[in-house]
Amino acid sequence: MRTQPSQTREIVSLAVPAFLALVAEPLFLLADTAIIGHLGTAQLAGLGVASSILVTAAGVFVFLAYGTTSIVARQVGAGHERAALASGLDGIWLALAIGAMVAPVVALAATPLCGLFGASAEVLGHASVYLRISAAGIPAMLIALAATGALRGLLDTRTPLVASVLGFGANIVLNLGFVLGLGWGIAGSAWGTVIAQTAMALGLVTVVVRKALAAHAPLRPEPGRVLRAAGTGVPLLVRTLALRAILLVTTWVAAALGDVPLAAHQVAVTIWTFQAFALDALAIAAQALTGTALGAGDVASARAATSTMLRWGAWGGLGLGLVVAATSGILPLLFTPDPAVRAALTAALVVVGLGGWLSGLVFVVDGVLIGAGDGRWLAGAMAGTFALYLPLALLVRVVAPTVQAWGDPAATALLWVAFTAFMGIRWGFLRHRVRGDAWLVTGAAR
Repeated sequence: MRTQPSQTREIVSLAVPAFLALVAEPLFLLADTAIIGHLGTAQLAGLGVASSILVTAAGVFVFLAYGTTSIVARQVGAGHERAALASGLDGIWLALAIGAMVAPVVALAATPLCGLFGASAEVLGHASVYLRISAAGIPAMLIALAATGALRGLLDTRTPLVASVLGFGANIVLNLGFVLGLGWGIAGSAWGTVIAQTAMALGLVTVVVRKALAAHAPLRPEPGRVLRAAGTGVPLLVRTLALRAILLVTTWVAAALGDVPLAAHQVAVTIWTFQAFALDALAIAAQALTGTALGAGDVASARAATSTMLRWGAWGGLGLGLVVAATSGILPLLFTPDPAVRAALTAALVVVGLGGWLSGLVFVVDGVLIGAGDGRWLAGAMAGTFALYLPLALLVRVVAPTVQAWGDPAATALLWVAFTAFMGIRWGFLRHRVRGDAWLVTGAAR
């Protein structure tokens, strides 16, 4: 078992670069939201609908990052570097195949998919344009996920940091040029994102390939290995589908409240995502360290790291949440000139901030169990969480018109109270699991 000081240093060495990489993405997404928000409320609401679908289309395959991290880390812990890199390349080939299938489907079905949310005709037009163009970037998004997962499994969180800063920095420059400089509107934002995503994916793959060549790992895809990689990702796919369903249902409820609450919800989700990504740095450290420790058969280190990161997650979430709540009256000024949207957003951000500590706990334990390869249990737990949350979301949709008589801020806050309850339900499942021993399976493969 490693000493506490050395383990703390290891957590910090992984979590700090991961934190900087993770917050880079939502910071640039916040900038994109601010740029589009100043085009108008309809454009901002359209971004809310389109981004929900786009993030879902790519996000359901987040196992390409999480699953790859776990598999590679276990091989590293067992001392099998060549096999670790081969597994990472399997994930990249799988990402390319999935992206090539998903992208054209999303592009062709952009308008009917956006229409499912029941938004106004003007909002639907903006959403369809953004989604149709952004679909071209889905393969790059998935490849970047897989390559990042491979590097994290190799205990390298610095390379993804560099890629994030360069990629999303280019995204801001391109969006400013296309949206404001050339006057392309919401379409310009979509094109800027696609170009930046593609460049970032190419850079990450180049690094992984160089490491593979140095270790004499095979570069060509082997169908059997790639299929096995896909099979190990199925439970995490189910878990992520249930999670994305929860987020989509929440956006569907927001759309039913009207353009103003939907626009406010889009910004609130973006800020919540920033908070989540910041806290997810510990989850990424948890994935890598848990996988490595269990791969080496060191259960005590896995337990000790979990306890440390849980404390950090709770305090980090509380601190970030208090900052969001304290600035809830200022942040809306950055995103929209519409006073109605600002008021609704302020109410939502107070709720987002007060639930920050809960998010910190949830993300850490989720990362620990993903690193342990506990995908089947996570899939069942998230399905159960969705089953419990759905009636609550439907209730909000039913009672929201009554609450809306008090104003859009009250209805928007009610929606976010329900979403915070979802995080509480999720924490209940995760806490029960991590307190037991069933997830502590050792060896190079689970």
